Amino acid sequence: MEVGGLPVELWQLILSYLHLPDLGRCSLVCRAWYELILSLDKTRWRQLCLGCLEHRHPNWPNKPGVEPQSWREAFKQHYLASKTWTKNTQDLESSNCLSLFRRRKGRRQLCIGAGCEFGSLRAALAAASPYDRLVLMPGVHEEQGEVLLKVPVEVVGQGKLGDVALLASIDQHCPTARLCNMVFMPARFTSVLYKTTSGYVQFDNCNFESGQLQIHAPGTCQVKFCTFSQSSIHLRSVALCILENCEFTGSENASVTVEGCPSSDRNWACMHLATLAKSCAASLQEPDPAGCPVAERDGWGESLLGPVRTCEIVVGEEQSSFLSAVGSQALLGSAQEDTEFGDNLRAAKEEEYLALDSSSSDSDLHSDDEEDVQAVYKLPYQAHSLSPMLADVTHGRLQSDRLHALQRGLKLKSLQQELQQDKEAQSLANSLQGCIIRQCLFRDGKGGIFIYSRGQAKLEGSIFRDLTYAVRCIQNSKVIMLRNDIHRCKASGIFLRLSAGGLIADNNIHSNCEAGVDIRKGANPLVLCNKIHSGLRSGIVVVGNGKGIIRSNQIYGNKEAGIYILYNGNPAVSGNHIFQGLAAGIAVNENGRGQITGNIICENQWGGADIRHGGDPVLRNNLISCGYSDGVVVGDCGKGLIEGNAIYGNKGCGVWMMSSSLPHLINNQISHNSIYGVAVFCRKDHAGDYPPGQGASESFQEEREGAGGENDPDSEEEYLAARHPISVALVELNSINHNGAAGLHVKSSEALNVAANVIHANRGGGVAVLQSSQLTRIADNSISCNSRGGVLVEAECQVELRGNGIYKNSSHGIVSKGEGVIVENDIVGNRRCGLQLLRAADMQVTKNRIQSFQDYGIALFDEAKGLVQENLIFQGTSKKSILRPMSNAEDCIIQNNVLLTFKKRFDMECMLINPPARPHIEGGAPRSCVAAGSQRVSSITTRVDGGCHNHRSIFCTII
Repeated sequence: MEVGGLPVELWQLILSYLHLPDLGRCSLVCRAWYELILSLDKTRWRQLCLGCLEHRHPNWPNKPGVEPQSWREAFKQHYLASKTWTKNTQDLESSNCLSLFRRRKGRRQLCIGAGCEFGSLRAALAAASPYDRLVLMPGVHEEQGEVLLKVPVEVVGQGKLGDVALLASIDQHCPTARLCNMVFMPARFTSVLYKTTSGYVQFDNCNFESGQLQIHAPGTCQVKFCTFSQSSIHLRSVALCILENCEFTGSENASVTVEGCPSSDRNWACMHLATLAKSCAASLQEPDPAGCPVAERDGWGESLLGPVRTCEIVVGEEQSSFLSAVGSQALLGSAQEDTEFGDNLRAAKEEEYLALDSSSSDSDLHSDDEEDVQAVYKLPYQAHSLSPMLADVTHGRLQSDRLHALQRGLKLKSLQQELQQDKEAQSLANSLQGCIIRQCLFRDGKGGIFIYSRGQAKLEGSIFRDLTYAVRCIQNSKVIMLRNDIHRCKASGIFLRLSAGGLIADNNIHSNCEAGVDIRKGANPLVLCNKIHSGLRSGIVVVGNGKGIIRSNQIYGNKEAGIYILYNGNPAVSGNHIFQGLAAGIAVNENGRGQITGNIICENQWGGADIRHGGDPVLRNNLISCGYSDGVVVGDCGKGLIEGNAIYGNKGCGVWMMSSSLPHLINNQISHNSIYGVAVFCRKDHAGDYPPGQGASESFQEEREGAGGENDPDSEEEYLAARHPISVALVELNSINHNGAAGLHVKSSEALNVAANVIHANRGGGVAVLQSSQLTRIADNSISCNSRGGVLVEAECQVELRGNGIYKNSSHGIVSKGEGVIVENDIVGNRRCGLQLLRAADMQVTKNRIQSFQDYGIALFDEAKGLVQENLIFQGTSKKSILRPMSNAEDCIIQNNVLLTFKKRFDMECMLINPPARPHIEGGAPRSCVAAGSQRVSSITTRVDGGCHNHRSIFCTII
C-alpha cells in the first residue's frame, strides 16, 4: 500500500502498535516506509526504549529529564551493546566468511526459583550449555559457597529491578557472560560479588550493594545502567573496559580503583569495546546545551550575565573601550549563579573610575598662560631615546591600537582550537586505554576514581558531587577528563601527584572545599579550557615540584588565589582568564616558580599577581587590570621577571614591592592605577596576622621537606636561559603613566636601580624617594608632565640621578634634601625651579643642563651643601636670577657653571642639540612588548582606605 494513501498521523497511530521485529520489516519496504518508521522517534521508539527492562532512560542518572536527540538511535545503541557478550568468535579465526554458513545454535531458557526446574543458580549452571539464558524468578537467591561460572551464559532477573536479589560470590572462568536486572548482595563469607581474571563480563541494569567487583587482566567488562550502593569496582591492568550511565553512592573508599598499566594481553572483547567507545565518543563531541551537567547556561561558552559593566580608561583625550571589551571576553561563560556577584563588582568599579575621565589627560597639567609661553620658547626635548614610548602614551595610540590587538590576542580558545594546535592533547583526548567512564554519577561518598601504579582512565560527561575527592591520580598514572562536573568535594576536586599526568579539559569544577585541581610531586598534566570557580580555597594549586600546562581556563570567584604556586611548583600558565577572585589572581610563594604568560587577570580583590617568600616566576605579557587592590605585589623576599605586562586601572598601586624583594620589572605598561604606579616599601610582614579561619590548617609538610630536592634538569636549563640574574631590584624600560599618585614611590632599605623608564603624566610627582638608606640609582629615565615635581628626594636618602630627562613637570624639576649625585641630566621646562636643594642636602650637581621658565634654574636653601659645578644653566622668562645660592653651609662649593640667557629663538632651539636631549640609550628604546597572545593564607593585612601611607600594600596577601 502506498504511504500517501493515508494521512501521516494515521500511519503513525497504526504503526505505534507494532513490535520491534515488525518495525524492522516495515522499514525495509521502501524509502518512504523507512522515513515513516523514522518519524515514530518520539512515540513508538520512545515507548520501546523506556519499556525495556534491560536498560533505563538513555540519559540516566545525570539528566533523566532530558530527551536524547534520537530515541531510535539510543535504543539501537542499547541493543547492540547488550549483544556484545555473544560476539566471542574465537572458533572462527580461520575465516570471517564462515560466519555466513554458521548454524545458529539453539539457546535454552532455564528457570531458577521455587517451583521451577532448578532450585539454585549453582544447579542451573551445572546443567547449562554455552549461551543458554538463565532466568531467576522474583525472590532472594542465596548461594552458600563460591559459584564458578565455567560456561558462557546469560543470567537475567525476572520482573522489575529489585524483584530479584542474588546473595553470592561468582568467579568467572569462561570467555564471556552477561548478567542483567538483578540486585547483587555479598555472601556471608566474602565481600567480593563477582570477579574474573580472563573473560569478558557484561552487567546491564543491576544494583550492587555493599560489595566489590574485581576485574583482572586479561579480563574485561562493560557495565551499563547499574547502581553501586556502598560498592566499588577494582580494575587491575585491564586493557579496556567501559562503565556507562552508572550511579555510585555512599562509598567508603574509592568507587572505582584502576591499578596497573593497561595490559598488552587483550582478550577477544577489546576490539568490540573499542568500537562501542568510539561510537559513543562521537555522540559526546557536541553536548546538548540544555542537558549540560553543569550550572544553567546559554551554551558552553556564552554567558547569561547580560551587558558587562566595566571601568573606562582615558589616555590623553582619547577614550578607549578596551577594558570594557576585554572584560566582556574575560567573563564569557560565567555561570548564571555568579550574576549578582559580578554586577556588584562591576558597579563598584564603574563608580571608582568616573574620576579617571578626561582629568587624566596631559592638558590639565599646565595653565593656558604657560602653554602660550612655551609655544614661543619651544624646546626640542622630546627627541630623545625614549620618545617612541612617550609618543604612544601622549597620543593615545597605545590604548586605541595596540590594546585592541591585545584584546584579540588574549581571546579565550575553545577546546577544539586547543586540540587542533596541540597534538599531544589531541592524542590524549582520542586515546582508548584502561577504564572508560562515561555519563556516570558519583555522589555522597569518600572517593570517586582512584588511579595508581601506572593505571589509565578516561572520564567523560560524568558528575562528581558531595565526595571527599573526585579523582586521585598518582604513581605515573594517567587520567583523561573531558566535560565532567566536579563540585562540593570536601577536599580537592582533582588530585595528581607522584609524576601523574593526563588531560583535564572542558570540565566545570566548582564549589569545592579545597583546591579545584591539586598538582604535586612531579605531576605534569595538561589543564585546558576548564571553568574552575566558586571554590572555598584556591582554583588550582601547584606544589612540591609539581608542573603542568594550565591553558585557556576560566578561573573566577574562588575564595583564595585563582592559581597558587609554591614549594618549587613550576607550571606553564598561559591564555587563562582569572577574574573576580576574592583573593589574589595568581600567588607564587615559598620558592614557587612558573611561566605565567598571556593571561587576563582582572577584578580580583587582592593583588592580580602576588609573589612572596622566594617565589620566582616569569610573569610576561599578561593583562592585569581593574583589581580592587594592587596589580602586582612582590612581597618579602619575592623575586621574578615581570616583563611586558599591561597593568591598568587597579584600585591600589600598579606594582607594590618590598625592599627585601629582588624582582626585575621590565618593559611593562603601568597606567591609570589609583595610587602609585610603582611603590617600593621596607615594611616587614608580620606573622600571625591572619583573620579567623585563615590559619595554616592545611599541611604542606611533605612539600616543605622536599623543597630542597632535585629539580628537573631540562626545566632548570630552560628557566636559567630565560633569566638574567640580578643582585639589585631593577625597574627598567617601563611606561609608568597616568597613575593617581606618584609614578615611582620609594621608601626602601635596600638598593634599587631605576633605568630607562618613561614616567609621564602621573597625578602626583614623577619619582618620590622618601627613604633610601642604600643607594637608589635613577638613570636614563624620561620624567615628564607630572602633576607635581619631577623628582623628590627626602632627607637622609642616598640617590644617584644620572642621564635623565626631566621635562615639563608642574612643580620643581628636582627637589633634594638628601645625599648623592646629580650628573648629566636635562632638567628643562619645569614650572618652578629646575633644581632645589633644601635643609641638609649634600649633593654633587655636575654637568647638567638646567632651565626653568618661571623660577630659578638652581636654588640652594638652608644648610644645603655639596658641589655645584660645570652645569649649563639657562634663564627662563622670569626676571629672577638664574642661580640662587642662599645656602648657609660653608662647604657649599659653586664653581665653573655656565649661565646663559636667550637673545634669539635660535639660541633656544639649539639648547638641547649637542648632545641631544636626554635620556641617551644605546640603540634606542625598544617598543613596548604588550601581550599578544594556596593553599592556606597564613597572614593578611587589613585594608587601608587612605592609600599607602602606612607603607603596606593596600590589600595584599602575606602568605
